[in-house]
Amino acid sequence: MPKVRVKLNSTDIEMLSSICNTIKDIASKSGIVISGPVPLPTKKLKITTRKSPCGNGTATFDRFEMRIHKRLIDLPANEKVLHNIMRLQIPKNVNIKVEIKD
Repeated sequence: MPKVRVKLNSTDIEMLSSICNTIKDIASKSGIVISGPVPLPTKKLKITTRKSPCGNGTATFDRFEMRIHKRLIDLPANEKVLHNIMRLQIPKNVNIKVEIKD
C-alpha cells in the first residue's frame, strides 16, 4: 500500500508543533495509524558581524542565529485524510511538502 510522507519545517517551533498536532488529530479521528512526528536535526544558521558601523574600534561582535526546525510524518495513503490535510490553514512561516512513497 502506498504511503504519504509529510515534511514540515519552520523557524517557529510552536507553530510547527501545532500543525503536527492537528495532523495527528485528523489521522486519529479517521482511525489511521501514523508514525511521527519525527524530529529531524535542527539546522542552525549563524552570522557574526562587527558591532562598530565603520569597522574600526573595539573588537566586539554581534552573533545572530536562526534555527530551522524540521518534522517528518508518515501515514498510509487515504484519500479522505489527505484531502483534510491539504485543506489545513498553514501559516506563512511553516513550509509543508507532501510526497507519495511506494
